[in-house]
Amino acid sequence: MRLFASDNVTGACPAVVEAVLSANAGIAASYGEDHWSTALKAKFSEVFEREVEVFPVLSGTASNALALAALTPVYGKVYCHELSHINTDECGAPELLTGGAKLIPLRGANGRIVPDDLAQAIRGRGNVHVPQPAVVSITQACETGTVYRPSEILEIAAIARDHHLKVHMDGARFANALSTLGVTPAKMTWQAGVDVLSFGGTKNGCFVAEAVIFFNPEMAEHFEFLRKRSGQLISKMRFVSSQLLAYIADDLWLQNAMVANETAQKLSRGMAALPEIELAYPTESNEVFVRLPDYLIGGLRAKHRYINEDELDGKAVRFVTSWVTTDEEVQSLLDDISQCILEAKCESQSTNTLSSQQGAPPR
Repeated sequence: MRLFASDNVTGACPAVVEAVLSANAGIAASYGEDHWSTALKAKFSEVFEREVEVFPVLSGTASNALALAALTPVYGKVYCHELSHINTDECGAPELLTGGAKLIPLRGANGRIVPDDLAQAIRGRGNVHVPQPAVVSITQACETGTVYRPSEILEIAAIARDHHLKVHMDGARFANALSTLGVTPAKMTWQAGVDVLSFGGTKNGCFVAEAVIFFNPEMAEHFEFLRKRSGQLISKMRFVSSQLLAYIADDLWLQNAMVANETAQKLSRGMAALPEIELAYPTESNEVFVRLPDYLIGGLRAKHRYINEDELDGKAVRFVTSWVTTDEEVQSLLDDISQCILEAKCESQSTNTLSSQQGAPPR
C-alpha cells in the first residue's frame, strides 16, 4: 500500500482534468503559441505581482536543470544543500544541462542552507584554476519537509548578491510552503531576492506540469533554445499550459496544499504521541519524517504499509500526505502503528513470562 509513499502517487484533481478535456476540443496552435500558454504568462504575472516569463516543462528535474543552465556558465559553481533534489535525486541532470557546472553541497540543520556557511563557502572568483561561483539554489519546501522563512531567503539572497551570484528556488512543493507561511508568492520569491523559480504542479493536483518562471525577463533571453535542445518544448503545449492555468485559478493550488499540510500535521502529532517514535524534523509542509525502531518497520510492512528502503539504515522514514489524503486515512495509519506497538509489547511480555517460568527452580 503506497498511500503515504509520495505525493506523486495521486491522480489529478477534477478541475485540472476538466481543463485538459476542454483543451482537447478542436485544434490549436502548437509549440506554445496557443491561447492557454499565452494566458498562462498573464496569469502568473498576476499571481506574482510583476511581469514574468513562464516556460512550461514536463518534470521537476527538467525544470531545475534548465533553470540552472540559464543561470550558470559551464565553468560555474552551484551552491546547494547536501540533501537537495538537484544533488541527490536528479541523476546528474543539472551538471549535464549546464554543460558541466559543479554542484557544491552544503550542510545545514533541517535541510536548509545556513547563511554564514554559504558566505564562507563562496570562494575562487577570478581564479582561473577553479570553477567560478555562479548560483545559489534553495528548495522550498525543503526535502526534509521544513520551509525557509522569507527573512532567511532574504539573508541568503543578500549574500548571493554580494558575491554576484544568482538565486534559484526549487519549488516542487512551492504551494505547500506558501500554505504554511501564509505569505504572498511575491514575498517568498522575487521580493526576497529569487531570480528564477522552478514551479511545481505535478505533486499537488496536476497530471504532469511544471514551469520555469523568470522574475527578470532578460535572464530568459536564451531559454527557448535550452528548452528545445533538452526536448522540453512540447508540440501540444496546450495540454500542459491548461493544467497550470486551472491549477492556479481561484487559489486551487493553495487549497490543495492546505489539505496536504493539515493532514500531515495530524499525522505528525499522532506519531509524536506514540512511544518509541521520534520526529526527525519539524513538520512544516506535507512530509513527515520519523525514526522508527526495526520491529515497527517490520510490523508496518507486515500490514502492507509502504516503507521506503532508501530512507532506512538509521535515517528517517518519510510519510507524505497529498491533496486527497483524508483524516480517516491518517487515523488508519496511526491505528496500524499503535497495533504494531501493542503486538510487540504483548510478544515481549509473553517471552519474558516464558523465560521466567523456564528459569524457575523446581519445587
